[in-house]
Amino acid sequence: MSIEGKAKEAAGYVKEELNEHRDSPEGQKAAQEGRDLRNEGRMEDGKLPKTTEPGTGAK
Repeated sequence: MSIEGKAKEAAGYVKEELNEHRDSPEGQKAAQEGRDLRNEGRMEDGKLPKTTEPGTGAK
């Protein structure tokens, strides 16, 4: 596991959570950018990307 991958996953998580409930197109775009960053970090660490609907609590 790389430190860079963990940092990307954490930063993506924060960005997604901060923007997930905004109704504006900019908020939804920022949330998607957070998801993409989070998944990029997960893939760098050899994990599968999250593909479930955000906020469902599915693992």
